[in-house]
Amino acid sequence: MSVADPATTAVTVYFEVIVDGHDLGAFTACDGLGVEVTVEQVEEGGLNSFVHQLPGRLKYSNVKLTRPLNGDSARIASWLGQMHGVVKRTTARIVAKNHDAHPVAEWVLADVIPVKWQGPSLSVESAKVATETLELAHHGFLEAG
Repeated sequence: MSVADPATTAVTVYFEVIVDGHDLGAFTACDGLGVEVTVEQVEEGGLNSFVHQLPGRLKYSNVKLTRPLNGDSARIASWLGQMHGVVKRTTARIVAKNHDAHPVAEWVLADVIPVKWQGPSLSVESAKVATETLELAHHGFLEAG
């Protein structure tokens, strides 16, 4: 058994996000990277002890990226503003990096569209960190490289 290289272990600190060449900056949370295969169950007549499990469609969950409000926050508004009200599918790259900025893992998403951007709720009555969330829908994963 070999010891993992500390530069490539799965301890991540942040996620760099680039959508169609637009560097959206670093995010501190990335949720929803996943895929689900729908399964249809078909009972066969005369064989009561068996049910066929037939694979169906692939369903990709939306990816939610979250970070504290910072200097990179304007990059999302700039990217969305360049769409001029017309949403086009594009490609996104999410790179998980560790404390030394070494890539730990990378995902390339196909046919990405922005679903939702949620800016911070700002209030002088709350001492909470102001955060923003970007939600992306996609049609699957591409080979990173």
